[in-house]
Amino acid sequence: MSFPTYFDSFDYAQMRRDFPLGDDFANFARGSRDSIRAHQEKLFLRCVARAWEIPFYQRLWRSLGLEPGDIRTLADIVKLPIWGKSELMRSLAEHPPYGDYHGWDSVAIEKRPVTVLHTTSGTTGRPQVVLFSPKAREVQALLVARVWRMQGLRSDDVIHSVYGHGMINGGHFVREAALHYTNSLFLSAGTGKETRSITQIEMMRDLRVTVIVGFVDYIRQLAETARSMGLEPGRDLPIRAIFGHVGRESRAALERAWGGAQVFDWYGVADPGPIAAEATDRDGMYVMEDAQYLELVDETDGNVIETTDRPGDMVVTSLYRDDIYPLIRFNTHDLSAWKAGHSALGWSLQRTVGVLGRSDNMVKLRGINVYPLALAAILNDRPEFAGEYFCRATRDAAGRDELTVVIEVRDDGAKNSALAEAFAALLTRRVGVELRVELVAPGATAGSTQIDSRQKPVRLIDERPKVGA
Repeated sequence: MSFPTYFDSFDYAQMRRDFPLGDDFANFARGSRDSIRAHQEKLFLRCVARAWEIPFYQRLWRSLGLEPGDIRTLADIVKLPIWGKSELMRSLAEHPPYGDYHGWDSVAIEKRPVTVLHTTSGTTGRPQVVLFSPKAREVQALLVARVWRMQGLRSDDVIHSVYGHGMINGGHFVREAALHYTNSLFLSAGTGKETRSITQIEMMRDLRVTVIVGFVDYIRQLAETARSMGLEPGRDLPIRAIFGHVGRESRAALERAWGGAQVFDWYGVADPGPIAAEATDRDGMYVMEDAQYLELVDETDGNVIETTDRPGDMVVTSLYRDDIYPLIRFNTHDLSAWKAGHSALGWSLQRTVGVLGRSDNMVKLRGINVYPLALAAILNDRPEFAGEYFCRATRDAAGRDELTVVIEVRDDGAKNSALAEAFAALLTRRVGVELRVELVAPGATAGSTQIDSRQKPVRLIDERPKVGA
């Protein structure tokens, strides 16, 4: 029996033309808004045509009275419904074990391309199946490498990756990005559970690592580990750059922790892959507009936000997913806002201000929306903060919700009631509502945040009674 092999199953040369790298991408980024829109239009209509062949989209779109041919241009995208993780999980439950949102099993077995299977980390619930065609896989890897090259990656760099492996996507496709689309050496260390933190620091020292990639929560922890071993980042560990997911973390604090290394932010999620990233100007996050069509949507009324004055949910359409698992108007539930002004690089791409929090990981207290992810930027104002925290949401017998922020602090700060009051006052002043504070010693939150085993540490533990419970 013959069947397509990985690179034979799609037109690799055309993929490289559709999604450029290096100088070719810079030329695309400097193009007119009309030329960018024309590129998006062509790819979008291919994705829509494929989606109409898949039961998930047939059901979703026909429920609104839509039929094939109703979506003729990219401007028509607002006619399509926004959907998210709950719809995917329902598809998995009703059509086990893989769901019916990908169209993978609609291809005859003898013609079915190689399919890559991963799951999400389960940060917001049960892990979800994510399927990739070879084409989608390569585009995602290319986009990661593009981000790093935008941020100054060089051929003589040695990259140390702390992305996790196992069933989640991160460590695997990041490794593919480095191997397929950079000339740098690559160390795939993984999380602290996969390679002990002390061992990681020893490797970084011995192999003269120059760039670290991964989630900054664990990268920050590694700096503490290095100092506990008597090694000074910047001197004994010549790290010059960190390419990570900064979000609302303190960039300055992380740069100090690593001896002056420059920190660059980028953003993506498992399903669409990289969506936006800083470049060398570090002036906002450039949207990967050849591969992703990004909308910011008001979480209350579903209207698309065009202005820069308010944040919205990032809703993404992946323009490269026109075979397995089309992704059209997928709500990431990560909040961002558009960035105004002109690019210092002369690029025409839209920019965002980065991730501001999660709309589905928000606690409403006395009319104020509190986003646990956003508290990091506030906590970093206190030098006693040891870098880790989580929030515990509870509800008392009278139905009043409370949020307790459990914060790791240095030295003997956990026993200092005055310090706890200072943290509480800082949070209350900056957030606008009273928050409770519990101070603990360094490392005490690890069991709750699962920082050593998860790519994204847990920041909210919701102990409030569930509806109907």
